[in-house]
Amino acid sequence: MSVSLRSRPRPVRAAPPRLRTSARTRWDLKFSPYLFVSPYFALFAVFGLFPMGYTLWVALHDWELLGEREFVGTENFRLVLTDPQFWNSVGNTAGIFVLATVPQLLMALVLANGLNRSMRGRTLTRMGVLAPMVTSIAAVAIVFSQLFGRDFGLVNWVLGGFGVDAVDWTAHRWSSWLAISVMVDWRWTGYNALIYLAAMQSIPRDLYEAAAIDGASRARQFWTITLPLLRPTILFTALISTIGGFQLFTEPLLFGNGDMTGGSLRQYQTVTMYMFENAFRRFDYGYASAVSWMLFMIILLGSLLNFLWLRRVGGKTS
Repeated sequence: MSVSLRSRPRPVRAAPPRLRTSARTRWDLKFSPYLFVSPYFALFAVFGLFPMGYTLWVALHDWELLGEREFVGTENFRLVLTDPQFWNSVGNTAGIFVLATVPQLLMALVLANGLNRSMRGRTLTRMGVLAPMVTSIAAVAIVFSQLFGRDFGLVNWVLGGFGVDAVDWTAHRWSSWLAISVMVDWRWTGYNALIYLAAMQSIPRDLYEAAAIDGASRARQFWTITLPLLRPTILFTALISTIGGFQLFTEPLLFGNGDMTGGSLRQYQTVTMYMFENAFRRFDYGYASAVSWMLFMIILLGSLLNFLWLRRVGGKTS
């Protein structure tokens, strides 16, 4: 007796088990990302927030190395705001910042655009722009101090060939600003150029090929394609340069052979030098802490103004 295929019972497939998410799994998916990033915030709290808070506490006291520590409230901040030496250091810092940062970023853009083209020894040239970064800042300052020497400096020797009298670079405000700015530019231009170069290489090549087909020159391509697409990177380097420029300390200190006052007339004393002078020469830690907090507020204000200006300029050019 034959059994038809239709009459045969079909095997019953078991329903797939329902995935049950345990409480442990839900907690892991929800809180593990915060656990992974928590070491950074823990280190920032220990080495960032706590020193800032403690510095603010010190700034509210008449805090000397030896002696009583008396709570004076905002008296130190009032003294800082009415201190002509502090505002002199602010002016010096702002002047050096402008002379150093603007040419630095412009030269970095030009250098990065050149390194982005096909050339022989391109890898070696790109590595060469990092040479100032791996050079000791003390050695850099010593070399540039000799270059800008008054009697036997190479810069005065070159200027003498054009009939220009020797310049005492450390004696005048404009000359010391210029010499320190050249030192800063030599050290940081290559660093910013590599940042711009990395951003340029992320731009699609199709845009340049289409522009070349339409007859656009290299200069036109750089102005209409490269610059608008580099706006976020330019904003980043401008903010970083603003923060570093207002914290300038080592270059002017070594340029003046360790003189914390920045010359006989304080012509190149920066805010950080003035802060260190009050802390480690006058041992007035409360006043020095108030200066550091004023520097923090100046950096915030400068970064905000820089951001708004670049955003406005970028919006007009786009």
